[in-house]
This record gives sequence, structure tokens and C-alpha cells, in this order.
Amino acid sequence: MNEPVVQALVDQATMRERVETGWYPGWVADHFETFTEAMTGQLDGTPFPCHFGQRSVREGHPLYTVVPSLTDPAVLLGLRDALVEYLDTYQDRPGLVSLVAFFRPPSSSWSERRYHEALWHILQFLHVHDPEPWPDAIPTDPDDSRWEFCFGGAPIFPTCRAPFYTERPSRYCPIGLEITFQPRTLFAGITHDTTAGAEAREQIQGRIVEYDGQQPHPDLGDWGVSGDREWKQYLFREDQAQAPETCPITVSRDHPKPATNLEMLLADG
Repeated sequence: MNEPVVQALVDQATMRERVETGWYPGWVADHFETFTEAMTGQLDGTPFPCHFGQRSVREGHPLYTVVPSLTDPAVLLGLRDALVEYLDTYQDRPGLVSLVAFFRPPSSSWSERRYHEALWHILQFLHVHDPEPWPDAIPTDPDDSRWEFCFGGAPIFPTCRAPFYTERPSRYCPIGLEITFQPRTLFAGITHDTTAGAEAREQIQGRIVEYDGQQPHPDLGDWGVSGDREWKQYLFREDQAQAPETCPITVSRDHPKPATNLEMLLADG
């Protein structure tokens, strides 16, 4: 199957049709089915904590791409291209339109550490191959409370689900790594400093307690709040010994980036 075609940006209706007809490889179907079930179903009578995401999937708003490798530069350039296309078109579509990326699972079981390494390798690759400069308004130091990942000139919140979250169902994906890219513009009017945002946060955190059977993760915070760090929220740590102590990404305002052969941090599993 032609990988660039497999990696094309598709809407939810197309994704569902291709899954049902067997057009995609089985791992893509498994990703889509478990994602949809988690987002729109219930766990012991409790719906998925984020009602914004739940409504978006129920109404068919997200866009999707599949990524056949966690490390292959050609494949990750395909992800870059899908993200560029998404940022060019998502505001023209109705509803909360996030981009959901399903990654091919490794052939063997991975530790939590390897998933952290994979995520930051992907985000570093996207940064190096970003067609736009880093926004002037966003710091380049991830230890700044106003730092967040940016691509295509847009601040973006990439939230992940992964197989090692067996005790945290809201972040659990039994297949492999899954990243949902959400530009900050999707949160307009519902940030922590608005009445609607404060109410939504309280409701979501209450649902997290019921859904996960535990308190919200201690790293859960808000952008721009002193002491909170965005990068820690992309892929929550479960085992502190396997999680990075400092943010692994190196951000530069230099643009375009110098030609480089990025060292592969991982070997294909």
C-alpha cells in the first residue's frame, strides 16, 4: 500500500468508511475503534472526562492521519505535511476540529521510557522541519510557564494516549502511541482565566476522578500559570524513574533550521 496515501489527512466519515471496508491495515482500524469507543462510550457508567472532545467525536468533527513509523524520517515528514494541511484548513470546518494521529505500534512491548522518548523525538523532528518560524510571543524555554509546543506559527497542545496507562483509563490506548493536536485557538473562551473555562475545568476534573478512579494527575495545570508546565502534560508520567526530568526538546528561533540528519533516538521496535 502506498504510504503517502495512507498518511493522507482524512475526515472522520472517510476514516470510518475505510476502516469498515478494510482499506487500512488492521492496526489503524484497532486505533480508530478503541479511540472512538473511549471518546463516545462510558466506563462503568462514566463518560469520557473531556466533554468537549466527546462532543467533537460524536459529531464527527476531528480530522485524522496515520503514521506508519515512530522514527522513519520520510514517514515523519508525512506527518509534518498532514499537520501543515490541517492548520491550513481546520478553521474552515465546523465544530472543534482537532487532528488525531495514530502511530503504528512497535512489534514488541515498550516501556514507559520509550514512549516518552518517541514523543519528544517526534516533536523535535516537527520543530526542526517546521515551515514557519517559532512565534515571537512564545518563549523558547520549556521551563517558562508560557511555553508551549508550536508548529506552523501556531501554539498547539499535543495530548497523548499510550499503552502504559493501564491505571489511568482517560489516557489509555491499548494499541500504541496516539497524539491529538489541538491549536490554542480551539480553547478560545474556555481558558482557565474565564468563567466558562473555570467551570469546564471543575467539571472535567470531577469526571477524571470518577473515570480514572483517582485524583487528576499532579502535573495537570494551566498554560501561563506560575509553577505549571505545559510539556509535562503532553504525556503524563506514571513512573517517575522512566520519565524525563527536564523537557527533552531544544527550541530555536533560527529559521529555516540548518540542514541536519537527526540522530535516531529509537530503533524501530
